[in-house]
Amino acid sequence: MRIKQFKAESKKLLDMMINSIYTHKEIFLRELISNASDAIDKLYYQSLSNNAGGLNRSEFKIRIETDKDSRILKISDNGCGMTRDELENNLGTIAKSGSLEFKNENEKAEDIDIIGQFGVGFYSAFMVSDKVVVESRAFGSDEAFRWISRGAEGYTIEPCEKDTNGTVVMLHIKEKTEDENYDEFLDEYEIKRIVRKYSDYIRYPIVMDCETRRLKEGTEDEYETIVEEKALNSMVPIWKKNKSEVTQEEYLSFYKDKFFDYEEPARIIHSKTEGNATYSALIYIPKRAPYDYYTREFEKGLQLYSSGVLIMEKCPDLIPDYFSFAKGLVDSEDLSLNISREMLQHDRQLKIIAKSLEKKIGAELKKLMTEDREKYEEFFRAFGLQLKFGVYDKFGLNKDSLKDLIMFVSSHENKLATLAEYVGRMKDDQKTIYYACGETVDKIELLPQSELVRDKGYEILYLTDNVDEFALKMLDEYDGKKFANICADELDIDSDDDKERLKEKNESGKDMLGYMQKSLDDKVKAVRFTNKLKKHPVCLTSEGNLSLEMEKVINSMPTDEKVRAQLILEINANHPIADKLLNLYESDKETVSEYSKILFAQARLIEGMPVENPTELCSLVCKLMTK
Repeated sequence: MRIKQFKAESKKLLDMMINSIYTHKEIFLRELISNASDAIDKLYYQSLSNNAGGLNRSEFKIRIETDKDSRILKISDNGCGMTRDELENNLGTIAKSGSLEFKNENEKAEDIDIIGQFGVGFYSAFMVSDKVVVESRAFGSDEAFRWISRGAEGYTIEPCEKDTNGTVVMLHIKEKTEDENYDEFLDEYEIKRIVRKYSDYIRYPIVMDCETRRLKEGTEDEYETIVEEKALNSMVPIWKKNKSEVTQEEYLSFYKDKFFDYEEPARIIHSKTEGNATYSALIYIPKRAPYDYYTREFEKGLQLYSSGVLIMEKCPDLIPDYFSFAKGLVDSEDLSLNISREMLQHDRQLKIIAKSLEKKIGAELKKLMTEDREKYEEFFRAFGLQLKFGVYDKFGLNKDSLKDLIMFVSSHENKLATLAEYVGRMKDDQKTIYYACGETVDKIELLPQSELVRDKGYEILYLTDNVDEFALKMLDEYDGKKFANICADELDIDSDDDKERLKEKNESGKDMLGYMQKSLDDKVKAVRFTNKLKKHPVCLTSEGNLSLEMEKVINSMPTDEKVRAQLILEINANHPIADKLLNLYESDKETVSEYSKILFAQARLIEGMPVENPTELCSLVCKLMTK
């Protein structure tokens, strides 16, 4: 029989289809099952349109069979089938899609779900087989035809015997090589896995004869092998059901099975959206972070389905980084897929869906905070760091949508508090939101500056994560209230009289303070007296936008870039050390210089910073002890 050449011409094109378009070889089964589903859809729709009787939807099915000895994998359906001309046109022309043509002709049909669009999916079969045989009989015809091809060299079409309508695709699976194990595509368990991964929600049963061993009836130790036809797919996606049709147990079971989490999620979002973008979504907000969440290995993304067929296991473009904890899926018919249906074209529809999901997740988190504060705090302890990073990231682009979701431990009862709660408790004359940074809440409470601020009745937010202060700096203000680091130079909590007295003391000690600053080899920008300390003799503050904590965070990063905050050494104006320094300056400047170094080292230690010269510090302390 004469071999016909493909109309789309050339070995090069077919080689590209087989070797370049698809990333994973197992995709071929998804494509062939989708084609079978399309064929059934066409027949079912035609029967409805033509009022043809005798067709029962429950009888439609897609069958998979394996023959390991002959190395043949069969995918068959009882759909519309193809005539000789349709075999010629649909399989003889690469990138000619009967599904797409049928879909375009029936755009307004509601009960139709054509998956295939490009006409190249069938040719993915050649990734795993060296020969493909298709036998098909069109519905209503008494003739059947066989299409045979070994790849780019061409194909043949001949009459054949087939008792029923539909199509059978027979793949002669390639032999195993050193690089590729094609045997897996004849393995029952591997086929089940692929079907459940990609085609679990095809709306017709995908069946396979499965062997099981059972105890013979009436015996205690004799077994028999039973062959049963079992459906491999679920068929009806849980997310396409109405909320009223799904129980809480079903939601939780789906979550644990699909996303391998042993705990219940903190929140479930099930929505169907129509309009600019039509899609269904089922999203879960976990309670706890997976072990690799804050590592480079973590891969964000929601599962993406197109008409119930899995397109991407993790689509990162559907959720922003700050909501990367979300697990779930999106199913849409509106997305523009690339020719292999493995990747998305970055189009307007995708952006619309992503923006809609972002709003839904944000709204659901606010709702969780209001309805179940304990559960929200549990969630925040797991994922709050990511939300705070989202405030800071991209120059604060998303800060307004996230500012009401972030929390910090507060000096008010040492519990997590939102910015709104802090502002709601502020004094009538208070214009500033005060915060302090440190490794732990306990260490922050021991800061010299904390004591006086608390004593004056002001609440302090305790910032313990590296990103915290960067986030607040990016916010700049909340509800018209500016943020102020209590360890910064510009802290303003004194009365006018206190400010005047402090100004006079700094003026009178100006020469001594300048001498101390020079004694420290310009390690600090200035030395001054302060009223912001209660019992402690000394502290370090920073001037400008770069705080001490920010200096520590930036310098801990694995880069060559090192920064220095502009430090101010502040001495408690009401501590005995202040008067002693003033008295010593007139008679013993050398001792004042030594005191300066000891006080500076002490202030660094209080701030959790290393002493630059421990040996010198020890010598100075011993020298003063022996005077």
